[in-house]
Formats: sequence, C-alpha cells, structure tokens
Amino acid sequence: MRNFRELTAWQIAFDLARLIYRHTDALPRSEEFGLKAQMRRAAISIPSNLAEGAGRSTRKDFFNFVTIARGSLNELQTQVLLSAELGFLSSADVNHLQTVIDRLYALLNGLRNSLNAER
Repeated sequence: MRNFRELTAWQIAFDLARLIYRHTDALPRSEEFGLKAQMRRAAISIPSNLAEGAGRSTRKDFFNFVTIARGSLNELQTQVLLSAELGFLSSADVNHLQTVIDRLYALLNGLRNSLNAER
C-alpha cells in the first residue's frame, strides 16, 4: 500500500523503540523477564504493526494495524509510568518519553482518522 519508512508515525515509533531499549538497560536485573521485557515488546510492537499494516492491501487492514499500534502505545505508557513509580526511571527520562508518546499518539489518531475517512 505504501512505504512504511516514509510514515512520520513509523519514524517516531522507531525512535521511541530505540529510546525504550536504552532506558530499559538501566532496569534492575530482577526485571529482565518482567517489566524490561514487556516494555521492549510493547515498544517494538508499535513500528512493527505500522509496517505490517502499511503493507496490507486494504485501508481497513491498515486502520486495524494502526489501532493495534495505538493499543501497544497505551501499554507502553502504562509501563513507563509504573517504571517511574518504582524509581527505575528519572523524572527527566519520563518527561522526555511522555513527550514522544504524546506526539506519537496524536500522529496515530490522525492516521486513523485519515484512513477512516477514506474507507
């Protein structure tokens, strides 16, 4: 359908995944298979679903994958907030991540609205 790498939402999501990988390196070893793994899975799920959806043959399919990506973003946001509450992330890191999450959420909503209008 389109080249996913040209989507601004995919680019921001990819950058967010890289940020999450960097920030989760500092999580305690006890979180290796817990919060650290969950955050990384949620983060990589976002650009992955955008890429898969962009490769589908219908707008309806793409819309569904954008919706899944948005759900993964909500999951990640919850995990970032929990990491902050547990003292695993600094408030500066959380603020930066939240800014990126908010921007990406707006982009995903815009993309969903655009795809929904074209259906």
